Amino acid sequence: MKIHTNQRIEIFGIALLMILPFLSFSQDKFTISGKITDAENGEDLIGATIFDIEQQLGTSTNTYGFFSLTLPEGNYKLQISYLGFQTITKKIQLDENLKLNISLEPSSNSLDEVEIISEKKDANLSSAQMSVEKMDMKQISKLPVLFGEKDILKTIQLLPGISATSEGGNGFSVRGGSIDQNLILLDEAPVYSASHLMGFFSVFNSDALKNMSVYKGGIPANYGGRASSVLDISMKDGNNQNFQVSGGLGLISSRLTLEGPIIKDKMSFIVSGRRSYADLVAGAVGILDDDANLYFYDLNAKLNYQINDNNRIFLSGYFGNDEFGYGAMGMNWGNKTGTLRWNHIFNSKLFSNTTLIYSEYDYGFKLNDGESELSSGIVDYGFKQDFTYFLNPKNTLSFGFNSTHHTFNPGKLEHENNDNTEILLDEKFALESSIYLSNKQEITDRVSAEYGLRISNFSQLGEGYNNTYNEDNQIVDSVYFGKNEVMQSYNSIEPRLSLSYRLAEDKSIKASYNKMGQYLHLMSNSTSGQPTDTWVPSSHNIQPLDVNQYALGYFQNFQDNNYEFSVEAYYKDMYNITDFKDGADIVLNENLESYILQGKGRSFGAEFYLKKKTGKFTGWLSYTLSRTENQIEGINNNEWYPSKIDKTHDISLVGSYQINKRWSVSATWVYYTGNAVTFPSGKYEYDGFTYPYYTERNGYRMPDYHRLDLNVHLEGKQKKRFKSSWDFSIYNAYNRYNAYSIDFQESETVPGTTEAVQLSLFGIVPSVTWNFKF
Repeated sequence: MKIHTNQRIEIFGIALLMILPFLSFSQDKFTISGKITDAENGEDLIGATIFDIEQQLGTSTNTYGFFSLTLPEGNYKLQISYLGFQTITKKIQLDENLKLNISLEPSSNSLDEVEIISEKKDANLSSAQMSVEKMDMKQISKLPVLFGEKDILKTIQLLPGISATSEGGNGFSVRGGSIDQNLILLDEAPVYSASHLMGFFSVFNSDALKNMSVYKGGIPANYGGRASSVLDISMKDGNNQNFQVSGGLGLISSRLTLEGPIIKDKMSFIVSGRRSYADLVAGAVGILDDDANLYFYDLNAKLNYQINDNNRIFLSGYFGNDEFGYGAMGMNWGNKTGTLRWNHIFNSKLFSNTTLIYSEYDYGFKLNDGESELSSGIVDYGFKQDFTYFLNPKNTLSFGFNSTHHTFNPGKLEHENNDNTEILLDEKFALESSIYLSNKQEITDRVSAEYGLRISNFSQLGEGYNNTYNEDNQIVDSVYFGKNEVMQSYNSIEPRLSLSYRLAEDKSIKASYNKMGQYLHLMSNSTSGQPTDTWVPSSHNIQPLDVNQYALGYFQNFQDNNYEFSVEAYYKDMYNITDFKDGADIVLNENLESYILQGKGRSFGAEFYLKKKTGKFTGWLSYTLSRTENQIEGINNNEWYPSKIDKTHDISLVGSYQINKRWSVSATWVYYTGNAVTFPSGKYEYDGFTYPYYTERNGYRMPDYHRLDLNVHLEGKQKKRFKSSWDFSIYNAYNRYNAYSIDFQESETVPGTTEAVQLSLFGIVPSVTWNFKF
């Protein structure tokens, strides 16, 4: 790869910023380090703060609950806090490096008041990060959702800049990016398809999860591989104090979780399973017969072992599958992930995490009474090494590298009784690697920054052919590459920068820039994502996607940080976005690359966000005004046209009220502009047949969408060990039939004319769920 002058300047500038924190030091400093955990279950508290009251210096815990704070020799009064937990104060004499492990007790007033954040109260002002939202499962647990199944993917769609791609589904778009531009991680393993039941449930069982972070912009340098967003989800580690059983029974699905200590304070486990039974219920009432299959199941499991003070290992896995069919015919799809992680503390300042990663997604069709089977999928094996160096209270360095081997199965059709008709598309292979370096720096009392650089490489590997196609999709040249030979290689230099300036105690302004490179592409004819969508690598014919995003924001808190307000404006340049030629077929198409067109896109908008974080009433109001457009040669006469996921207006209103210790109510209302679609502008007859006539791409709109959901939560009477609760939900409370799709057909009442037929999936949907824990 040839590095241009402007790229050299970017690298030099960021490298200089990295070196500056090392240029000043002083003698007689010592480090306090350790872990902060939940006293009830031993779970790590992420983002807990350790603060010296007198010198106004502090730090916060990382993803594994670890902290490190370097101070001059002396006596200190440390305050340790985490929202929802009792704050404690410790006096220490610091004349040598000190290890301090702390367990915090839950706050007693958290029973009748709600807190919906898990960081310090003014983190949105003091942190350089912007365009990020962090939630724990308590925040999600009482919001009304479809069929009463708590769902983090539906919850993040209520945030500004993140929009649903279809009714009831889990596909989401972030700031104009398509669904494949979202990096979804479960305990660091990528999840390639995050939906159950054709998108109406997510694969994430909330009972097994601890927290999640979603990044829309200003993405840290340790993340890469997708162009628009990162959704980083952490599983629970398992209660290392007491054995516990929890679960729930709903109208559509049930779940059960077991967790507890194997060796108290050292080794714990969690196993959480879930299964839907829509087929059993429908069969019992006569809607479906006994041969119908319509269900999903999934299993989360994790083992956590504290070997000693400096070493800890985690083994976690996910397995899920969907069955949808009738008799011997139908389809199935599913994910499998596994991660093995080793935390090692080299010293009081250097923290290491080493990860082995496995991820697999596959789908299959059974046809002709099960005699024929179509399958496709992707498999990853990865290695990841991350380091965190707590240089001093004002600088925290992160650096590391990773490498992932991808295997793509674009499609295989097998016939049980006839080997001669087997269709097998060649597997494709690729190696994706990267290194990164970043620093979080408090430059002055008012100015903070997070800056870094990520450099990545993607190589498509043989065995296979690099084909060149003409305009008629015919091969005009072909070059063969042997096994493991590099068929095509790409590089990406990705600077990241976030800045924050504290205007006053209660307000700040922020700016960010990040460049993201994406080497994997999801071939789909829908906006919402379906199990049959196919992942393909960048290649001789498909260039990697490159995105530059710029953002500027204003942030202000009110009434002792109980209210947060922000407005963010963003602009994104997108290069090498993909779309299909008219009439493209993506299933079992060995020349699929010849039907792919690439061009450029742009997305820009403003996001308004008002949130109340504490008290009996909590919630938020979000509004997004945006525009997303594409320009691809060969489509729409080479003119700009709206993307399929373009939505001008997107509004979400979320509220929850804690009536007393047992009763709470919540509601959500959403409204957004209908997706851009391509409808026929007319019709014509030729040789006795009628054909639709199309003009501009995505020149029409689906009807606007809006919906009200309600939930009532009732805590059961408290008993010594056993706890229970009920959730009564109504999805689409005023029974609006929103359009899922619109088709055109000949009118049955007026022959010779065409009419539009709207398909709506849901009217009003009530649900009830019983939850228990002991």
